[in-house]
Amino acid sequence: MGFDRPYLFFTGKGGVGKTSIASATALDLADRGRRVLIVSTDPASNLDDVFRIRVGTAPTAVPGAEGLWIMNLDPEAAAAAYRERVVGPYRGKLPASVVSGMEEQLSGACTVEIAAFNEFTSLLADPAMTSRFDHIIFDTAPTGHTLRLLSLPTAWSGFIETSTHGASCLGPLAGLEHQREQYAATVRTLADPARTVVALVSRPEPSALQEAARTGEELRALGITNQELVLNGLLDAPDPGDSVAAAFAGRQREAVAHLPESLRRLPMSTVPLVRTDLMGIAALRALRGSGPLAAGQRPDPDLGQAPPDIATLDALVHELARPGRGVIMTMGKGGVGKTTLAVTLARALARLGHRVHLSTTDPAAHVADAVGGDIPEGLTVGRIDPVIETGRYRDEVVAAAEPLDEEQRQLLEEDLRSPCTEEIAVFRAFARTVAGAADGFVVLDTAPTGHTLLLLDAAQSYHREIARSTGQVPEAVRLLLGRLRDQSYTRILVVTLAESTPVLEAARLQEDLRRAQIEPYGWVINASLAASGTRDPVLGARARLEFPHIQQVRRDLSNRTWLVPWTAA
Repeated sequence: MGFDRPYLFFTGKGGVGKTSIASATALDLADRGRRVLIVSTDPASNLDDVFRIRVGTAPTAVPGAEGLWIMNLDPEAAAAAYRERVVGPYRGKLPASVVSGMEEQLSGACTVEIAAFNEFTSLLADPAMTSRFDHIIFDTAPTGHTLRLLSLPTAWSGFIETSTHGASCLGPLAGLEHQREQYAATVRTLADPARTVVALVSRPEPSALQEAARTGEELRALGITNQELVLNGLLDAPDPGDSVAAAFAGRQREAVAHLPESLRRLPMSTVPLVRTDLMGIAALRALRGSGPLAAGQRPDPDLGQAPPDIATLDALVHELARPGRGVIMTMGKGGVGKTTLAVTLARALARLGHRVHLSTTDPAAHVADAVGGDIPEGLTVGRIDPVIETGRYRDEVVAAAEPLDEEQRQLLEEDLRSPCTEEIAVFRAFARTVAGAADGFVVLDTAPTGHTLLLLDAAQSYHREIARSTGQVPEAVRLLLGRLRDQSYTRILVVTLAESTPVLEAARLQEDLRRAQIEPYGWVINASLAASGTRDPVLGARARLEFPHIQQVRRDLSNRTWLVPWTAA
């Protein structure tokens, strides 16, 4: 593998283990006598937990690992400071609804990501910092969307101030003109195979591999071809007498056998599924086979099972069925199984005699395939196509923004590729689908985030206060937020896995919804090995690791919790 370059960037969807892999790589290089700095730009960073030390925004030496330093950059704090610089001068001068709209405009994931990019480009541009280390490793790389955005010259002008579509993620570029060359130099470094490797980290699961392929293709389109694939969490030698372990390993083999073509061309390394959380120097060294586990990190031999008093999926179905109608939404980060859960709920409700419409706004979801050929009476299946809806929306926005020169058009079109734009674009079809729950059930896989809902709500207030936008908000969209806030009409299920990163991401999603005054109905902990009945030594040890996360959800995050076992389906 090419992990001997000065700069290593690790990227991957939440929960695939990129922090663990980046940390193990950094430790390996340090143990070989190199001076190494590992930096996290992830707002959900857990470098502190991995190395069992308190990490700040300056390099911190790791005890027991000579030559290794770690640090956390804080893009959320940087984004918050930026928002205040932009919005602060207007407090008390503009209506509160307008100020609120400005703050929400700058609260999206794109704002935080560009703030993160600003943080680590500042680090790379500092010779006093870079000259101290042989390798700098970044846990979390920038997306292709952010890099494309930064390559457009007009992004650095005042054009965005006159943008009319109300979903911009370009705000953080305002006032950063003096850093434009610094950003360009960082992009050149990323694309230089002599200096940089971008590691795409994935689990051997279809959704994670598709995400890795999409990320790789985005980066390749920008000339960043120096990529490698790391497959994390392969189950070696499953217990032949354990049906769960056999099915688990079989699914992994199937996913690897059908790797996306773009990933097949990359150099690839694999990392086994281990019995412990990768916390501490000893565990990281044991991962690469160069040291034993410390006594305190050996797996608990008592495999145990999940606490018996957690409600089951069957209990959830009957609870949801009680009103006889309504909207049920499954929300969560990719890879937690929200599509499978939505299909399971829809089929179960139909079998109880209810009329059910199952739909999705997720471009990667295939609910029709998941339902299969045996469709119960009363169940209909549909799909809101984000590509079609977003195309229509983009055409409307570009037409409303005319006249534009070619460079301005490029900027606007790239800005319209942001995640917020896609969510807003599907709202009209989404709102129509939600309205159909008046006399039956509507089960929706993937719902709009609280940020996007607030963005729309703030945009409407903004349009009322200052008529500078030509955007029109359809009536169904205007009513949508109220319907989603009404728990007698809509019940939102937050879906997660019993692992640290998925739980943290789900908690942030819940906070996002609560900002929009939407209270989730409850949490579903999906694909639990603790509830599967496995006796495989490795999977059983992983099951024990779920217990603290299950208890955290029940104790701190949700009043209603349901546990769904891992199955081969």
